[in-house]
Amino acid sequence: MSGVPRTAEFERVLAEGTVRAVAAAGGYGGGVYLSSRSGRSLVLAAVAGVPRSLLRATWRVPVAGPFPVAEAYRSGRSIHLDDADETMRRFPQLAIALPYPFASVYTPVTADGETVGVLVVLRAAVPRRVLASPARRRVRGAANRLGTALAGLREQGVSVRWEAEPISVQLPVTAARPARVGQFDWYPETGVFAADDECCAILGQDRASFGGTVAALAARVVPEDLYALRAAAREAVESGAVSVRRLRVLGPQDRPCLVELRARPAGPESGGPGPGRYMVGALVDLGSGVTAAEAAERLPDGLFSLDQDGRLTYANHRAEALLGADRSGLVGRHPWDVLPWLSDPSYEDRYRAAMLSQEPTSFLVRRAEGHWLAFTLYPDVHGLTGRVVPVEPPPGEHGDAGGRPDRCGRGGRGGPGEHRGPGGPAGPAEEGPAAGGLPAAVARPGALYRVLQMASALTEAVTVRQVCEVVTDQLLPAFAGQELALYTVRDRHMHLAWQRGYPEGFLDPFEGVSLHARLPGVQALTSGSPIFFESERHLTSAYPGIPVDLMRSWAFLPLIASGRPVGSCILGFDRPRTFTAEERSVLTALGGLIAQALERARLYDAESAVARGLQEALLPHRLPAVAGVETAGCYLPGTQGMDIGGDWYDVVETAHGVAVVIGDVEGHSVAAAAVMGQLRSAVRAFATGGQSPDGVMACTNRLLADLDAGLFATCCYVQLDPATGRAQAVRAGHLPPLLRHADGRTEVLDVPGGVLLGVDPEARYPVAELLLPPGSVLALYTDGLVEQPGADVGQGIDRLRSALAHTRAPSLADVAERLVREARQSPDRLDDIALLLTGRPAAGG
Repeated sequence: MSGVPRTAEFERVLAEGTVRAVAAAGGYGGGVYLSSRSGRSLVLAAVAGVPRSLLRATWRVPVAGPFPVAEAYRSGRSIHLDDADETMRRFPQLAIALPYPFASVYTPVTADGETVGVLVVLRAAVPRRVLASPARRRVRGAANRLGTALAGLREQGVSVRWEAEPISVQLPVTAARPARVGQFDWYPETGVFAADDECCAILGQDRASFGGTVAALAARVVPEDLYALRAAAREAVESGAVSVRRLRVLGPQDRPCLVELRARPAGPESGGPGPGRYMVGALVDLGSGVTAAEAAERLPDGLFSLDQDGRLTYANHRAEALLGADRSGLVGRHPWDVLPWLSDPSYEDRYRAAMLSQEPTSFLVRRAEGHWLAFTLYPDVHGLTGRVVPVEPPPGEHGDAGGRPDRCGRGGRGGPGEHRGPGGPAGPAEEGPAAGGLPAAVARPGALYRVLQMASALTEAVTVRQVCEVVTDQLLPAFAGQELALYTVRDRHMHLAWQRGYPEGFLDPFEGVSLHARLPGVQALTSGSPIFFESERHLTSAYPGIPVDLMRSWAFLPLIASGRPVGSCILGFDRPRTFTAEERSVLTALGGLIAQALERARLYDAESAVARGLQEALLPHRLPAVAGVETAGCYLPGTQGMDIGGDWYDVVETAHGVAVVIGDVEGHSVAAAAVMGQLRSAVRAFATGGQSPDGVMACTNRLLADLDAGLFATCCYVQLDPATGRAQAVRAGHLPPLLRHADGRTEVLDVPGGVLLGVDPEARYPVAELLLPPGSVLALYTDGLVEQPGADVGQGIDRLRSALAHTRAPSLADVAERLVREARQSPDRLDDIALLLTGRPAAGG
């Protein structure tokens, strides 16, 4: 188990926790995820109610990944997804990996205050039915009990991290009454019949009243079956072989029982009366099982049963005839692996849909020319029962070459005539061998899901760094790798773009190697074919002298986009590994996706570098030192888009003192930045030219209207006399300034405002008189600092006011840094942020 202790007690704790959570939520399945050894992944440790194979695509998920189990682990909060629509909306990658209708609950598991895993419960997706509060409390209680148990194991020195395959947990069976088995010894020569308590109970007596002779058994057998009992005894005595007879016992419920006898030599050790033979036997009460099987055989429909993993456990004679296969060749195997006309993955997907949604589903299959069958699957947590009947070909399908289930029929509750879908099933182009006489290869759903997951994640990655992070978070957990390196080509040399897991300095000798170097990563790229080494011996024999660290197997993937070499991806594994054909094909396909994403991201980074250079040229490199005031500015670009926008600020020395100004041009583009540069220059020119504050704003407004740039802007302009602290303020659609007094009291200043710049060329802007006492700080800011999606901007302004009131720092620059610290750490900052602080030193300061 890769060094992770796996004890019976550990498995018992996981199993009980899973069963308890499923029962608490009224679910049909669930599981427990635990942290991996590296802490970068969450690994499915236990699963109940659904086959492990159905969840293979999510056995291991990255902690940083966009999956509900990962978010619950990171946030420490429970997540409830009540239907497939909510799952698709909030976690599209989970919907891609498991595209079936189900509801789910994800509850963190903590041990000693540390989140160590997540409890998952799967529920039927019923419209307008959410998990009630009492059930949520019960699930949290189950998670708390599991966390306490895991903490106890950890105190005993047991690691609660997981690296193995998940264990399967059987949910409690609430079906038919289990079979009863009684045992007895029978000495034919003397007639002694010694039965245990269960055997007596099956015969409708207790031990005290039992006669102790075979007559007690014979009295409970119907007369027609007495010959069978005597024949079985004679056969056992003469041959010593097991003889099974089904006898009808007239017990309390008159249930049919099986009697099995085996002859043994009698002797002193047997406790018998003397030499010869005696019989040991079993009396088995099967309840209604035999009767049910008989009833199924009488039906005109084909009936069959699949276990939880999709293997056939029962089929009646009618099902044999309709499927065209003998039961001996079907039992214990997946039907789609045995029957060629069921080999399309779409049919296996129907079984997956039924098991994960726990809703009946029906579909049509063309077995042969003009021969169509309707299947209906009825699932529960222990497997499913299927019904198959012959039907007429769908309209327009006579002579069609094939059929597969309609994709819209998932969850149908009816029989063959009630399958859903536009126009009936549409199937493969043909059956049997493909062109060239070879059987057509079918992509398995697991491989397809892996590719879809990577493609979905890469669509959200914009920069090269983001692409590298996505690749690392997806590939290492998915294939249980320990090392990853991404190289890109520049000037026909290989340069390291990203690595994780390698020893310090190990990759230094490979930096900047030529495309002519004889190295596996280079040759994989130049040849266009991936290279796999399943052991250290294979690598060193192919490349003698190549440096090797602690890894023992490797995959070298070429990254080629539109025929152009982009780089190489190297995966390392800490033990010898056999790469299956499916793994090789999936890794090759993923290499193509990574190459396309890297090429797109490199172009984006190049464009962003140009945009950032333009923006840096337009913003002030430093603020002027003005006697009597201290100023500090801060600008943060948004984390989405081109990292360039229209937020700006400036400090201008004028004949009347100093002007502090801040503005925001709508949009995030090079055009917005260009307009921002023009406005900044205009404000500076009008201010130094002697214009009053309202004149500066009016002239700037007319200029923007004359430019006809199709963009509007906001602005706040404050002209301050450093000696007296008196100021005049003008607003054009901008947010109101804040003023913190020397005692810490902070207020939102009531500055009348005019319309946005560029809207009305003749607009006028009122002036407000302000006073900045010694020790006070004036804050001008843009909406990116206070606006949050779905929240009122007034709440954001109040939060900033409170933060400014309580922030103390040695300098104004430190205050500005602390005010934007939270925004700086946000990975999803939609808007730019500009902040300009102006302070008057306290008296004597």
